[in-house]
Amino acid sequence: MALGYMVRPVRGDEWRAVKALRLEALSDEAAPMAFLQTHEVAAAWPDGFWRDRVRSSSVEAGEGARARQFVAVADDGSWVGSALALVEQPGDVAFEGAVTDRPGGHVVAVYVAPAHRGAGVLAQLLDAAAGWFRERGLPRAHLFVHVDNARARRAYEKSGFRATGTRITTVAGNELELERELSGEG
Repeated sequence: MALGYMVRPVRGDEWRAVKALRLEALSDEAAPMAFLQTHEVAAAWPDGFWRDRVRSSSVEAGEGARARQFVAVADDGSWVGSALALVEQPGDVAFEGAVTDRPGGHVVAVYVAPAHRGAGVLAQLLDAAAGWFRERGLPRAHLFVHVDNARARRAYEKSGFRATGTRITTVAGNELELERELSGEG
């Protein structure tokens, strides 16, 4: 029997589950090229950090929130994926210290548990983030993927993201920017 999934925003009181899923993601074999932090660093953050982080990106953060975290929940109640959507406006200091020159949404901290990859979970997470961005009037969503992470890049492209030609270097190595235009969607 195939599992179904529900993708929804996190609630502020779910910080323990968010923390557990993030630590799981940082333990994945692809973590060194997929994330800019280590399991050890994230595991050392105090509970207050996790409570504040989740509260500020939860559904309770309200209409003016600049972040929304989405989680994929399997029919059995297990959390199997997550993506964090960040609002960017011109003049904001964004990823790696670059100044944003146009409005958009930035998708970060994307993770799908290995047993659930290829089941459409990633597409649902990205669609949820895109929908939230559209509600805020943002014309595009973008993300960065490690140049050697071909599996992730193919999955993002299947969800409508296309390479912009922009490359950056992070602690994880060389990354390529992918973008999805949101105008006309919805």
